[in-house]
Amino acid sequence: MAPVLLQTTRAIALRTFKHGDRSVVLKAYTEAFGLRSYMARTGKQGSVQPMHLQPLARLELVVTENRERELHAVREARLLKPYTGIPADPRRGMVLLFTQEVLYRTLRESAPDPALFAFAMELLEAIDTGGSLGRLPLDLMAGLARHLGFLPEPPRPGQDRFDLRDGCFFHGPSPHAFCLGPEASSAFAQLLAPGPHRFTPAERKALLETLLAYFRFHVEGFGELRSPEILHELLL
Repeated sequence: MAPVLLQTTRAIALRTFKHGDRSVVLKAYTEAFGLRSYMARTGKQGSVQPMHLQPLARLELVVTENRERELHAVREARLLKPYTGIPADPRRGMVLLFTQEVLYRTLRESAPDPALFAFAMELLEAIDTGGSLGRLPLDLMAGLARHLGFLPEPPRPGQDRFDLRDGCFFHGPSPHAFCLGPEASSAFAQLLAPGPHRFTPAERKALLETLLAYFRFHVEGFGELRSPEILHELLL
């Protein structure tokens, strides 16, 4: 029998599922282990309180790790840093919900990735306290694609179209329907290039749709998200 080890890790709560009257299954992205599922007791005497179940709560967990099981256990949970700007600002709350949808559908690896965890934590802080929100959904998706290894290479000279399915820029007639025209491809190339870039609200909306379509091709089960339309209305 494999030993059950007590471990401490920072974590981001992705989603919870009710499990009986006094427990939940907490899906969390952890700094030490990657994606994990934890059984946690709720209620006054439980290890998880309502504040720990909020969207993308930033937590410190004391957990048991059993290599023979997929479902581990939370022994203790502490809120690392409560959100201050999000509760009072519907726009920030909407960006957070969009981020929750994207992270839940994208993060799959049950192995630690400290750089990806740090990126997610920095983005959550920007959603809560940053000055400009319009660019954050684009930064989220481009950053995830970069960390997960499917961000496209920038176009070479003369390549003025982008193939969403194959994930590359090219020149010439489109080989199928899943390709961007020159204007949309140029904006996408700007987003991929290093350095600050300014986009109009209409350009941000189009780029977000491009990234969502790109993720549907390159992240299995990504599917259609529920939040983008409301997000567009709030961020225009």
